[in-house]
Amino acid sequence: MSATHIIRVSDIMHNHFCLVDGFTTVSDATHLMRQEKARALLIRKRHDDDEYGIVLPSDIAKAVLATGRSSQRINVYEIMSKPVIGVRPDMQVRYCARLFEQFGLAVAPVIDSAQQVIGLIDYDHLVLQGLDP
Repeated sequence: MSATHIIRVSDIMHNHFCLVDGFTTVSDATHLMRQEKARALLIRKRHDDDEYGIVLPSDIAKAVLATGRSSQRINVYEIMSKPVIGVRPDMQVRYCARLFEQFGLAVAPVIDSAQQVIGLIDYDHLVLQGLDP
């Protein structure tokens, strides 16, 4: 009988995200995303009882680009999704994939026990790095 290697979210998460304030303009945010090669913007909590928000490039395309709105006049809080569904770093990737399927997620922040974002997980990493070799 062989032991199955358990792959956890912390094993495959990445840090291709930017953590920004909700009042950041979409223009500044996209500049930062290009500079940092980020796949998502996470919006900081305003206080301990608040929740994180998230903005993906697809959100910017739909809410700003497609509608012809000015990226210099829109703040990310206006187009973010909030609250985000976060995952624990010790969650097994198979359960993370199930969570994504159940809730229609494409990406989720990895949030530690101190409620700090320590990474990001998405379908690419789940599939390409989360399957046993």
